[in-house]
Amino acid sequence: MNGAESLIRTLVAGGVEVCFANPGTSEIHIVAALDKVPEMRNVLTLFEGVATGAADGYARMASKPAWTLLHLGPGLANGLANLHNARRAQVPLLNVVGQHATDHLRFDAPLTSDIEGIARPYSKWLRTSSAAPTVGQDAADAIVAARTAPGQIATLIVPADLAWSDGGAIAETPLIPQPPMPSSSSIEEAATMLRSGKRTAILLSGSALYGEGLTLAGRVAAATNSKLFAPYPVSRMERGAGRPAVERVAYVLEQGIEQFKEFSQLILVGAEAPVAYFAYPGRNSEFVGRGCKIRRLASAGEDLVGALRELADGFPSVSARPMQQLERPDAPTGEITLSGLAAVVGALLPEGAIVVDESMTSGRGMMAASKGALPHDWLGNTGGSIGIALPLAVGAAVASRERRVLCLSADGSGMYTLQALWTMAREGLNVTTVVFANRSYGVLKREFSYLGVGEPGPAAAMLFDIGHPDLDWVHLAKGMGVSATRVRSLEDFKSALQAGFSGNGPSLIEVPL
Repeated sequence: MNGAESLIRTLVAGGVEVCFANPGTSEIHIVAALDKVPEMRNVLTLFEGVATGAADGYARMASKPAWTLLHLGPGLANGLANLHNARRAQVPLLNVVGQHATDHLRFDAPLTSDIEGIARPYSKWLRTSSAAPTVGQDAADAIVAARTAPGQIATLIVPADLAWSDGGAIAETPLIPQPPMPSSSSIEEAATMLRSGKRTAILLSGSALYGEGLTLAGRVAAATNSKLFAPYPVSRMERGAGRPAVERVAYVLEQGIEQFKEFSQLILVGAEAPVAYFAYPGRNSEFVGRGCKIRRLASAGEDLVGALRELADGFPSVSARPMQQLERPDAPTGEITLSGLAAVVGALLPEGAIVVDESMTSGRGMMAASKGALPHDWLGNTGGSIGIALPLAVGAAVASRERRVLCLSADGSGMYTLQALWTMAREGLNVTTVVFANRSYGVLKREFSYLGVGEPGPAAAMLFDIGHPDLDWVHLAKGMGVSATRVRSLEDFKSALQAGFSGNGPSLIEVPL
């Protein structure tokens, strides 16, 4: 067995079952070894940023890592923007990056680079394998590192000669360390705050926003008349009818300040106190007033579910806990408006859907319109680096093939990683992508006005305008094997969305705005 085969067999033995790949020459022996391990599912991407974003989406839904197979330093560098988002999402993710053969490095060939230097800012764990017999153990250690709470990025660099050399061995994955419980004093202080009668907000993140964690948070909120929030950069949140209501923190500074002004106490569960994405002249970046008492129930690396369980056990159970009621809006008709598009989505969203949302400007009303829809998951852009939606949808769909995925993107951000459409078609993924084609970087136009520098001049305006020529998403999608349509009314949008949710394979809807 060579080092390459030991790598893949160790990954499979450690529960890693999916590879999102864009390999090159230095990874050929790893690619060849894939045919010997049929248990590994291999998904080709045409750009490394799709591979890293898809691995993020997979981890959010599967709660375990996929691995990316990337080509040397330049390949890794192409995937960094979405590794930034994955790091902020705190998901388990494993990168395998090829390196030149050890003896070849001295020639400083054109693709030689400092791979460790490129990987280090985005990797909680980083190692370059040093011998073929240890590649398997390196892979096992990478799995443990990636799965250590709350979820981390591990990067393993494998020189080509170690991949092709014999002597590889499958390594057993050590036990994954369980997240520690927060201190009893943290739990007691949170309970005291909730018993005080003061208006209290609870900001949840990570596993507190789905499954048992969300159920327990709902119990606490019901028993104490507190209110649940999720960060704007939400990784994954279960929502819809029958689930505890959680309000997402606003992106806009003034709106966020308004959300928290009624609260004199804030309890953090795996989250940080909310702040603005950017600084603005003469304005405070904090959403929470200085008079608000902020305490942490549990940090991101601690047992959020266990902490919420202990907290909930200290309050009497509530027989009729308030849950979100089924409240689907009627699907409106007529000309396209942002509120009308949101209402159509809220009316049609199928049960068990996964919504991937990167529509920061045009889709800002989507969450309000769908809060009473059938139960679904919501995935957001956690790091602010645009171009995450399409790859994230790929990964979510691979992890949850029986579920429908709705991907909300915009023309500007979509162009960063539109190669993901090809992977959707190749894999037959049930992803319906909605592209809001406003022909501009709308969020930047808003930020320009917000910074108090007046109206943009001709040169500045040109940098926000992505028309001239207008992007044709119907042709772009069809060119990559995805059925696509352009809608001109809310009736058209409803029909296209229904067709996407009921059909097989991917589809795209372009909405001119």
